[in-house]
Amino acid sequence: MIEVTDFALQAAAGEGMDEFIQVFTSKYKEVIGDELTAETMPLLTGEQHSLLAYQIFRDEIMVGGFCQLIQNGYGGYIFDNPFAKVMRLWGAEDFSKLIYKAKKIYDANRVDLERERTEEEFMAMYEPYEAFDDLEEEYFQMEEAVTAMIAAYVDDHLELFAKIVK
Repeated sequence: MIEVTDFALQAAAGEGMDEFIQVFTSKYKEVIGDELTAETMPLLTGEQHSLLAYQIFRDEIMVGGFCQLIQNGYGGYIFDNPFAKVMRLWGAEDFSKLIYKAKKIYDANRVDLERERTEEEFMAMYEPYEAFDDLEEEYFQMEEAVTAMIAAYVDDHLELFAKIVK
């Protein structure tokens, strides 16, 4: 089981909910060598993958939106796994619905969205995929509440996410 220190959790909790989550996800990234591959996937549990997926989702959307998330290779990790369902089970129902809406766009345009692009082509892809704009805006509005909800879920179920050591 992946271990995190109680000290790191206490310090991060004082900084904010996103820092609290990052204590776990940083350790997960360390364990998988910061690479999601067929070899590293089994190193994390389903709950750990869901938390890591949220961290990746949040980081990518806050910086570059769905186009960046997908272009950076995380489309399948977010949309082909039960991420949206897990978010609903963890209490983030509106966020789960947002993921399902984005998945519809992703599924309908997957080949083009995942196509290798130059920097110029990447910047230009935001226009034809402006359907993501409203979803990104919706996420920006709910991000703080969703992050707090997920952090609270993790805090209430620590044993699912890591072994806490002194």
